[in-house]
Amino acid sequence: MTNSEFRTIPAPPRIVAISGLVFAVLFTVSVVLIRLAVPANPVDPGVWLTDPILRKQVILSLNLVPFAGLAFLWFMAVMRNHIGLLEDRFFTTVFLGSGLLFVAMLFAAVAVAHGLLDNFAIGDRPFEQSESYRVGRSIAYALMNTFGVRMAAVFMFVTSMIGLRTAVLPRWVSYIGFAFGLVLLLVMSDFAWIALLFPLWVLLVSTYILIVNARSRQKECNS
Repeated sequence: MTNSEFRTIPAPPRIVAISGLVFAVLFTVSVVLIRLAVPANPVDPGVWLTDPILRKQVILSLNLVPFAGLAFLWFMAVMRNHIGLLEDRFFTTVFLGSGLLFVAMLFAAVAVAHGLLDNFAIGDRPFEQSESYRVGRSIAYALMNTFGVRMAAVFMFVTSMIGLRTAVLPRWVSYIGFAFGLVLLLVMSDFAWIALLFPLWVLLVSTYILIVNARSRQKECNS
């Protein structure tokens, strides 16, 4: 068996390969719905708990998150398969750790938000003056915007570094990942819409992998 044959890794099924696209769409829709319904400032209670339309909007957004998280885990598996035997244990450890922590923070933030919906949107209870509500809002905000998104930034950094070292990603895709990750680390607290850079980058990487896999299958069919 030659070295090139040994390094050939079977491409994942097409339904699995589009997991990055699924994550990008679901996460983007979820973030947009949340940002339109819930004030970005955790100190501002807003009316999302009592307004029926905004409440349904938030519920829909939260219900999309588990599917987005699962799709992201499949995307991580697709990335590892794309890297193949060129995988480096040092960078892979950070890759897996940051990706799993991002999903964990995402799920935890959603769990806290569900708790607020279940406990403070009943009747005319003055949730704005509730200490528990303020603490819950702050926890959900910190989990997503302070920790979760920064784990996403670390994931982008390490994936881009792996892409540069192994050449499994074009250099320009890796450079975009570095730039987007830096923006998420420095600007996230001031402009919450910047979070959309993460699914945009995942969409870019997934599209590239799908194109590479399609070309590989076409070559196999022609040979």
